Amino acid sequence: MTDLMKWFESRRSPMDVIERLFEGDVGSSAIRVEEMVDGNTLVVRAELPGIDPEKDVDVTVSDGVLSIKAERQEKKEQKDKDSYRSEFRYGSFVRRIPLPGGVQQGDVTASYKDGVLEVRAPMPDQGQAAAAASKIPISRG
Repeated sequence: MTDLMKWFESRRSPMDVIERLFEGDVGSSAIRVEEMVDGNTLVVRAELPGIDPEKDVDVTVSDGVLSIKAERQEKKEQKDKDSYRSEFRYGSFVRRIPLPGGVQQGDVTASYKDGVLEVRAPMPDQGQAAAAASKIPISRG
């Protein structure tokens, strides 16, 4: 029961809960992520061990949301003198993370090392955004 409660607590929105139910994304099969800010850059690290990032992972940004999609296929075989055992596991997983306002899609980068996907999204300086505003004069009619 505590695992189920942790799963519900970790969700960002009701839509995420519904997506997970339909995708069968429960427990250890979910993409685990760590989000942090490094200077003016949002850094998202996702655990994706045993996956070929060139073939099995898609990272996209659309409408201010970072999407990480991965597909895993794993097969184990054990052959002994008198027995044979085969086990396989497969599935696709999606994790969506809202990005801070002003993040430019072309500035987002991704790298993969030692089973960890790292996505870096430079955030605009909030002071610059405020400085760019200018007062609009009001004329009397």
